[in-house]
Amino acid sequence: MTMKVPFKNMVIPFVVIVAGFAAIVFVGPRIEAAKPKLPETFTDSDLSMNGSRLKGYALGMEGLLADWYWVRSLQYIGDKMVSAPDEKIDLDNLNSLNPRLLYPLLNNATDLDPHFVGAYSYGAIVLPAIDKEQAIALATKGITNNPNEWRLYQHLGYIYWRLGQYDKAAETYGKGSAVEGASPFMKIMAASMINDAGSRSTARSIYRQMLSESTEESIRTTAERRLAFLDWQDEQDAINAVLAEFREKNGRCANSFGEVATQIFQKKLPEARTFNVDAGKRLVDPTGAPYKLDRDQCVVNVDREKTKLPI
Repeated sequence: MTMKVPFKNMVIPFVVIVAGFAAIVFVGPRIEAAKPKLPETFTDSDLSMNGSRLKGYALGMEGLLADWYWVRSLQYIGDKMVSAPDEKIDLDNLNSLNPRLLYPLLNNATDLDPHFVGAYSYGAIVLPAIDKEQAIALATKGITNNPNEWRLYQHLGYIYWRLGQYDKAAETYGKGSAVEGASPFMKIMAASMINDAGSRSTARSIYRQMLSESTEESIRTTAERRLAFLDWQDEQDAINAVLAEFREKNGRCANSFGEVATQIFQKKLPEARTFNVDAGKRLVDPTGAPYKLDRDQCVVNVDREKTKLPI
């Protein structure tokens, strides 16, 4: 037997529901407008789960979860760069992006998969620009879990080199060179850290090795930009030397690069490189942006609006 519900008993709940929706439509925008703006440090939600606590309870899916944290770490930094208000991002210091979750993401990935070399490699390149101690911690963790992976010693040596700790860099490169199958590059770098650590030639060797070995796009981009910056430094020295010679001889700065073009192109750059000009025959930096002449200081500058150099 079917029991009939009185009509009046249906009307009241219906009216309450409709009134509730109406209230939401009316009040919702006002609540949103009145909501205080949170500081930037609150824009990232803290990670809800520690990777090390999941290990052993993921039903054999630790590798898949590690990949998820890894992909999220790449997207995380990418999103930060895309949404940055300033188009020029200092690759040596990414703290303006407030990337506080990168280390936890990479740490989770490597907790779940201690042999995830790609995650350690990415951290070694990016984390020094965020937190040097975190960079060292992650690279050291990678070596502890993978003592036979010579590239992890290379990454830790790179971090120490970036920090100017050349003795530790030499020691780390030396240990890595003893690992079976290690590249001869490791012995070369161990020696370079002792004899020529701060030179551009050493820096160029490090970034070229990084570029030739890595398949990760962000790492390759970093290496390419660093190499371009080293080329710019060489060109800057050569052009400024010409400008200084012209001023000493003529008692004034050159009016344009055209006035000293012959002398500039006669200057020898390292590795037999040559200066570049664009279609308008303007002298350009290694990324193709026209150079600027600061006649007050009588020095060459880059066009910060157009260059892709990491400055």
